[in-house]
Amino acid sequence: MYRQARRLLMLRSSGGPGGNGPARSLSTGLPAAPAEDATFVEAWKKVAPNIEPPTTPLSFMKPRPATPPSIPGKLTVNFVLPYQSELANKEVDMVIVPATTGQMGVLPGHVPTIAELKPGVLSVHDGSEVAKYFVSSGFAFVHANSVTDIVAVEAIPVDQIDPALVQKGLAEFNQRLSSASTDVEKAEAQIGIDVHSALNAAVTG
Repeated sequence: MYRQARRLLMLRSSGGPGGNGPARSLSTGLPAAPAEDATFVEAWKKVAPNIEPPTTPLSFMKPRPATPPSIPGKLTVNFVLPYQSELANKEVDMVIVPATTGQMGVLPGHVPTIAELKPGVLSVHDGSEVAKYFVSSGFAFVHANSVTDIVAVEAIPVDQIDPALVQKGLAEFNQRLSSASTDVEKAEAQIGIDVHSALNAAVTG
């Protein structure tokens, strides 16, 4: 999914196939599958002819604006999950994403970048308003035209996270790590600890 999304987004941003934006589906109102997906859809139907092929995050995105001659005053953000769009062509002052290399702030005019996301807080800044989401993982695609596309596997507003459940999960995974006897069990427990530690940091501020 990530490789497919990355390929589609890079093609879209470079003016490749589908650069003018996907057509709209008459039945759902959402963009129809872009031309770049034709090979994937054909292969999917051969393997699972009775199951509709999944949509990609690009299906929820609107046509990309052209690169302006000067740096605009606002950053345009698209924030999508595999099953819905959280933000579409939202103009904001800045976003801060939890990249694997550390917190990365993105302002209008940011250099083109692809950043892998780790569990942490994505914050969207628009004037005095700040919207915070906890993301599990994903990628951020920063384009030269001051457009940033953020694709996450899962996301939830920070104010909807239950601190008690976070603490309970963290304790459970610490217990699992201490009693793990195989490398697989240790790895699974460590992943749980990492995610719940990031969740705990998000809710405690």
